[in-house]
Amino acid sequence: MLMLSRRMLVMGFFWLAGCTVGPDFKKPEPEQPQPRQWADLPALRAESGGGVAVSEQEAPEEWWRQFGDSLFCDLIERALRQNLSLREAAAVLAQSQAQQSVAAADQFPMLNGSASYTRMQASRQGILNLTKSLAGGASSSQAANGAGLGANANGTGVGAIGVPATGIQPFSLYQFGFDASWEADFWGRVRREQEAAAAGAEAAEARRRAARLSVIGDVAKNYLELRRLQKALALTERRLALAEERAGLLRLKARHGTVNELELETAQAAAAALQAGLPPLRQQSAQAVNSLNLVCGGEPGALNAELSRPGVEWRLPERLDLGLPSQLAQRRPDIQAAEAQLHQAVANIGLAAADFYPRFTLSGSTGLQALRLQNLGDWSALQYAMGPAITLPIFQGGRLTGMWEFRQAEQQQAAIQYQNTVLAAWQEIDNDLSGLRQAHSQRQSLIHALQADQRLTALARQRQAQGVSDYLPVLQAEQDELQAELQVNDSASLVAAQLTALYKALGGGWKAVESNDAIIR
Repeated sequence: MLMLSRRMLVMGFFWLAGCTVGPDFKKPEPEQPQPRQWADLPALRAESGGGVAVSEQEAPEEWWRQFGDSLFCDLIERALRQNLSLREAAAVLAQSQAQQSVAAADQFPMLNGSASYTRMQASRQGILNLTKSLAGGASSSQAANGAGLGANANGTGVGAIGVPATGIQPFSLYQFGFDASWEADFWGRVRREQEAAAAGAEAAEARRRAARLSVIGDVAKNYLELRRLQKALALTERRLALAEERAGLLRLKARHGTVNELELETAQAAAAALQAGLPPLRQQSAQAVNSLNLVCGGEPGALNAELSRPGVEWRLPERLDLGLPSQLAQRRPDIQAAEAQLHQAVANIGLAAADFYPRFTLSGSTGLQALRLQNLGDWSALQYAMGPAITLPIFQGGRLTGMWEFRQAEQQQAAIQYQNTVLAAWQEIDNDLSGLRQAHSQRQSLIHALQADQRLTALARQRQAQGVSDYLPVLQAEQDELQAELQVNDSASLVAAQLTALYKALGGGWKAVESNDAIIR
């Protein structure tokens, strides 16, 4: 019977050690229905033109290489190495991982060693001063009845107290030993603490990936905008040269009375407007360069020499490999961060619940103590203390209940934030796909307009060569062609910007392929 009781006690101990209070985390499911394929998104079900070929093949991460611009790729790699925001995010991640290590240490016993030497002298004006009063009072008593607290024969004692009349002399104390403590995690408080710390580290890692994604997007945005501005500046300068040339010809004709002043003033005003448009383009270009300097972790002007050279003409993909819609939660770092924060909030509920239960601690210490160093190795110098301790919360003034309610509300907020993050992700993807389709459609229309202007320019030159018209229609046609080319340049940059935005929304990359099949409209 005794053996059975011991066995039941051991089983009960291990059962308590495996018990964990509080709810267990379950991977959340979005409340809103998620699209099974990209064609289910409203942006791809629209009936307007500008179709975008979308594939569910796996998308590559290094999407920026599809543009074929080596400087563009180099800037992104440089930013990933040197960007200060990324380095800060890495430092935050290191902090979270260190906190996880601290939380994991609570499951093990704490063992400390100590050694000390102390030279002590008790104050004669302190508690030892009582010995003088006792000795003085004893003299009269002893005189009366012949007994009391008189001094010993050798003058070193104070009667029954046994304290020398001269006080305790200075002495040395040598100590060496160890002490240990361990909390029995009956209710899973330590396990919940480790779970919360691990979820916090996961959230920090997801935020670091989100920062990396943001840095790549910032480089792409500023670089594409810079190239757009540089080409716009070159086209505007060419248009200005043609406008000034046209105004000069009209000025000569006006002197001979073959054109009226209204046509001349209109041409001069057009040239002045183009001239006025150059400074803003230069200023915006300088700002884009400075933005790239910042995101790449360099000082202002560090990239001026590299970025002053004209960029390559990039190709835009005709089909996008976006992967499966069901993989979005595994690709977007903000969704992963929101899920980890929800996990951490659920674990914190367990921590709050464990505070309602008693805490059991086993502690002990052992060591050697002696007044002389040579006696420190004697077995008789050994001292020890050990035993269990229990801490039971009896009255906390509502603190435990308040913390429990706080953690419950925190978990509800994290759950709502997760649902909102998922919903916002799909809305962002739908908006970017719609923007990409419209930008693609606009670019196709502008390309057709440019081709028409190119034919008009060729016709004007032909008519001039045949003597049917003079040079003025040629200049006007060339200006219109440059204007159309400028619009095509802007539209190409807009498509590239929409691709970048879509990449950020997907949390991954895509692969450009030379195909135009399976267009979803």
